[in-house]
Amino acid sequence: MYKRFSHNIRFLFLFVMCLFFSCEKADEYTSSPRENFEFLWKILDERYCFFEYKDIDWDEVHDRYSAYITDTMNQFALFDTLGAMLNELKDGHTNLVSSFNTSRYWKWYEDYPRNFYQAVQENYLGTDYNISGGLKYKRLANGQVGYVYYDSFSSSVGESGLDYMFLHFIDSKGLIFDIRDNGGGTLTNCDIIASRFLDEKTHVGYLQYKTGKEHNDFSEPYAIYIEPAADHIRWLRWVVVLTNRSCYSAANDFVLKMKEMPYVTIMGDKTGGGSGLPFTSELPNGWGVRFSACPMLDKDKQHTEFGIDPDIRLDMDMNDVAAGKDTYIEKAIEYILWKDSEAQKPEENP
Repeated sequence: MYKRFSHNIRFLFLFVMCLFFSCEKADEYTSSPRENFEFLWKILDERYCFFEYKDIDWDEVHDRYSAYITDTMNQFALFDTLGAMLNELKDGHTNLVSSFNTSRYWKWYEDYPRNFYQAVQENYLGTDYNISGGLKYKRLANGQVGYVYYDSFSSSVGESGLDYMFLHFIDSKGLIFDIRDNGGGTLTNCDIIASRFLDEKTHVGYLQYKTGKEHNDFSEPYAIYIEPAADHIRWLRWVVVLTNRSCYSAANDFVLKMKEMPYVTIMGDKTGGGSGLPFTSELPNGWGVRFSACPMLDKDKQHTEFGIDPDIRLDMDMNDVAAGKDTYIEKAIEYILWKDSEAQKPEENP
């Protein structure tokens, strides 16, 4: 217990450091388009964490958008211009927020196959599934495979609820954990769930924070570990995590961690990414800005900002969709039953 507490304290310290180095507010109110433009550009210049990785020439962006800023432009034109400048970062965690609009970048998933159809998924869940917090779950394939759907890491996850869920699948050979179209939420929920799928402390990645105002001023990578859930049921059988391009932010982080778990296979499409911890600031005119400030890396110290590749690549077969079948779920069931049958085969004598 002490080790887990100590680890959480160290992680909290780094989290606070990220917050300290990334939050800045204007001292005085002004509606001046030029001053708000310069303030926004500067705070991103000093605190955004992916300039080097994404090969973005932020000075060039400044000069290009500066030409659109005039003293007579109204607040709506200013908002659109500043929002367009932020979209140059290609970051779903970066937004400008006013009382009348929120800018957003959605290209990280818009040009990819959807690979999830709720109407088809309902053919598997039906209406008699169990619910525990944000988890919907049911036995499939005559009880041989458990199926869990989790649509948001913002939805609650309780330790006792997870225990009941795993008990429900006690006779199943494997588990499908479906997070398609999960846009993220709370990182704590990622850790709570991931801690149920391992039997020893496991290194899953790294965290960095900005230490200065230059684009490449970062701390040394801090190792992140997941420890087994103490005094709770753990699932050490076959697991397939289903992903599509709309898995973002905390969902991306969950996949990063689950890839390191024994018995786990990631199946589906590449995730959407979103590996920078987002923080907020305020412009002189009162508008808010959110941006990625602290990069999270995989265990090989590689960025996952643009997504994580699955172990087994899949797309939905539209013939399956027309027939009311979910290609992902069908392939996951097939894979789990195959893995189980292979495990049951006697070892050949040398």
